[in-house]
Amino acid sequence: MKNSVDQNGKAYSRFWFIFTLLIGTFTMSISQSSLSTAYPTLMRSFGISADTVQWLTTGFMLVMCVSMPISPWLLNNLSFKRMFVLALALFDIGTLMIVFTPIQLGENGFWFMMIGRVMEAFAVGVLFPSYQSVLLEITPKDERGTTMGVAGLVMGSALACGPIVSGIILKFFNWKALFIFFMIVITVIIIFAQMGLIRDVMARHETHLDWLSVFLLLGLVGLMEVIDQIGKKNVNWSLNGVILIVSLIMLAVFIGRQFKLTTPLLELRVLFTFNYDLAILLTSISYIALIVTTIIFPLYYQGILHVSPFVSGMALVPGAVFLSILNPLTGKLADKIGFKPTMLLGMAMIILGWVIGTFSLTKLNLAIMIFAAMIIEGGNAFVMMPAVTLGANALPNHLVPHGTAVITTIRQVLGSTGVAVSTVILTSVSQAALSEGVSLRLASLRGYHLVFSAMIGIEIIGLLLAFLIQNNQK
Repeated sequence: MKNSVDQNGKAYSRFWFIFTLLIGTFTMSISQSSLSTAYPTLMRSFGISADTVQWLTTGFMLVMCVSMPISPWLLNNLSFKRMFVLALALFDIGTLMIVFTPIQLGENGFWFMMIGRVMEAFAVGVLFPSYQSVLLEITPKDERGTTMGVAGLVMGSALACGPIVSGIILKFFNWKALFIFFMIVITVIIIFAQMGLIRDVMARHETHLDWLSVFLLLGLVGLMEVIDQIGKKNVNWSLNGVILIVSLIMLAVFIGRQFKLTTPLLELRVLFTFNYDLAILLTSISYIALIVTTIIFPLYYQGILHVSPFVSGMALVPGAVFLSILNPLTGKLADKIGFKPTMLLGMAMIILGWVIGTFSLTKLNLAIMIFAAMIIEGGNAFVMMPAVTLGANALPNHLVPHGTAVITTIRQVLGSTGVAVSTVILTSVSQAALSEGVSLRLASLRGYHLVFSAMIGIEIIGLLLAFLIQNNQK
């Protein structure tokens, strides 16, 4: 990559800038995806239940979704170098709190750990949309597909590396060593950034922070929390119904306020661009396929094929590796032949993967199901990052940070909804079959069959949407 010029008129290496940026976000992504491996150990260490330890993931997702819409304001009001270093420093401080968590306090110690986890989540939520905005800003439009493909390679490989890294560390050390590893890597990245590898590359347009809009974003927390409760047992739906209504009102007020403010916290007028709206829907639909695969397939492996949790986790690695390999290739393909044919191919692959999985459910063959998961995740490479790039190309440059924040937030919400709905379908259909006197395995297979069929329907909608893409440029 050639040298570029930052906002101060000084030359810098775009290669080392992107390298440092992606290693930092890669490490944060691993910290998000690899923690589930340590859940049994944490449950024993703190003496807590499975529902409680799940807050390490649920709470993380809630805070991350709230901080994502704030990222455009931070990009406009801070130099990117300062924002990047502050986000990594916040992540480091939160990780340090986790490392020094007093285990002897039991459940109270766990909630001390959660404070550190919340700090990590805020840093990740701010940085994830920002790094995409910055990559798009410093890359010429005709090279954006390739650059975002490389970004997809790095972030996609985190899915494969997460369980491997955590598995190796936990085999030889205790769970705190996992967080020490993350802290060491992030600290090194901070040093690299301070040495000048990260520069201020975004034009700033300083505005005041609308605190009321930030407060109203808490409605997103309530919405995500209610979605997370779907399908769980002994849920107080009277209370959750109130939370849902209040959350929806807060989000409605937030949306209305953004259209009235001269300088909104989140510029929602990006939603008036047709290709951008298609990009949101396509990246969300492909993300639903990806995240449901990582949740439902391991359940099938353990519940139907009766393999160990370790084997079920490692069975996801081939798909994640395939996704990582294809990501940079799909970026180049999108640059050469256009986004429309690239995404049509991706959606067709995702549908094919779910079809293969549907017809293979009763074959009880682990290899075939791994192959189906690989096709689904490989198809995701042709849709996810190309859709983000398509959305950015449809917007003026000054709206790209807002566009990436909106698209990332909506993708997270719809992805969580997809997992919740899939879990409800699986549980309710299986229980209904059991009440009819069907065996446990056959009842479960009925549930999986309906989940897979529903996913085929959703992805067919995605395929139809891909046909609507306009201004396909070769």
